[in-house]
Amino acid sequence: MGQDQTKQQIEKGLQLYQSNQTEKALHVWMKVLEKSADLVGRFRVLGCLVTAHSEMGRYKEMLKFAVVQIDTARELEDADFLLESYLNLARSNEKLCEFHKTVSYCKTCLGLPGTRAGAQLGGQVSLSMGNAFLGLSLFQKALESFEKALRYAHNNDDAMLECRVCCSLGSFYAQVKDYEKALFFPCKAAELVNDYGKGWSLKYRAMSQYHMAVAYRLLGHLGSAMECCEESMKIALQHGDRPLQALCLLCFADIHRSRGDLETAFPRYDSAMSIMTEIGNRLGQVQVLLGVAKCWIARKALDKALDAIEKAQDLAEEVGNKLSQLKLHCLSESIYRSKGLQRELRAHVVCFHECVEETELYCGLCGESIGERNSRLQALPCSHIFHLRCLQNNGTRSCPNCRRSSMKPGFV
Repeated sequence: MGQDQTKQQIEKGLQLYQSNQTEKALHVWMKVLEKSADLVGRFRVLGCLVTAHSEMGRYKEMLKFAVVQIDTARELEDADFLLESYLNLARSNEKLCEFHKTVSYCKTCLGLPGTRAGAQLGGQVSLSMGNAFLGLSLFQKALESFEKALRYAHNNDDAMLECRVCCSLGSFYAQVKDYEKALFFPCKAAELVNDYGKGWSLKYRAMSQYHMAVAYRLLGHLGSAMECCEESMKIALQHGDRPLQALCLLCFADIHRSRGDLETAFPRYDSAMSIMTEIGNRLGQVQVLLGVAKCWIARKALDKALDAIEKAQDLAEEVGNKLSQLKLHCLSESIYRSKGLQRELRAHVVCFHECVEETELYCGLCGESIGERNSRLQALPCSHIFHLRCLQNNGTRSCPNCRRSSMKPGFV
C-alpha cells in the first residue's frame, strides 16, 4: 500500500469513526497496519487506534498500540513522533490507573529536546500528569499541573484543551469538597462547548454534563444532577463510550442513594461495577464499592458494609489513591465505634490521620481538615490550598506550608 493510498484509507476510517461506525473504522485501520509500508502512515493509524480504543474503554488494547507506536517513532527517528507516542503511553497507563507510570512517561515527554512539547502537546502532557497526581491524591502537584495545562490552553487559544482541563478541575474540587468550584469549572467547560464546539465530538458535551451532574448531586440539587447525567448517558450510549457509561451509572446510583432510594441504587452500582471491571478502571471500582458500603451502612448491615470496604481498600492501595483510603478508614472507624470494638477503632483512627498527613488535606492556617465538609477553598501560587476564610482573616501573603517545609532539618 503506497503513501497516497494509506492516507486515503486513514481518512476513510476517520469518516466511519465520526459517523459512529466504529467497528468498520477499526477494520479499515487494521488493514492499513497490515499492508502499509509507509512508516508515517503506520504511525498515524496507530494514533487513531489508540484514541478509538481509549473511548471504547479497551485500555489494554490502547496500551498495546501505544507501545507499537513508540517502536514506529523510533524507526522514524523523529522527536515529535516520539513525544506523541510517549504521551499516548502515558494516557494508556492513566486509564489503567497506573498513575506512577503515567507521571514517569509524562516527565519523559517534557524532557525530550527539540519537540512540540512547548507548544501543541505540552498542555496535554500537563493535563495527563495532573490526572495521574489526582489519582494518587497528590493534590498540590495535581493543581500545579492543571494550572500549567490551563496556561498552555490560553496561550495557544486551545479551547478544546481548556474544556478538558476544566472538567479535571471540577473533579479536583469535588474531591477536596469545594462544591462551588466543583460546579463552576464543568459549567465553564459546557460554555466552551457551546461557544466553540460546533465541530467538536459530542464527547466534550457529555463530559461536561457528567461533571456538572456530580457537582449538583454533592450540592443536593438532585433534579439538576439527574438531568445532566441523563444527557451525558444519552451521548455515551450513542457513541459506545463504555467508560462514560460506567461513570454515569455510578452517578445515577449516588443520586438514588442521596434520595434514600437504596432499592434503585444497588442495581445501578452493580451495572457500574460490571463495566468498571470490564474496562479495568480500578479507581472507579473503589468509588462504586464506597457507595455500596454507604448503602449497607444506611441499612444497618454493618458486616456487609465491612466486606465492601475491605475489597475497596485492597484496590485503593493497589492504585495508590490515598483519599479513597482515607474515606474507607473513616467509614470503618464509624462502624467499629458503633460495634464498640475499641482496638479496631483505634487502628483506623491512626490510619485515617496518616492519610490526612500524606495528602496534606488540612489547612495550614487553622489546622482543620480540608475535604471533611463543603468549604470554599483558595489556592496560593504554590498550589497549596487553604480555607478561603482563613486566608482572608490572616491576610497571608506567603504560604505557611512552604515556610514550614523550608525550616525542616537538612533543608537545602
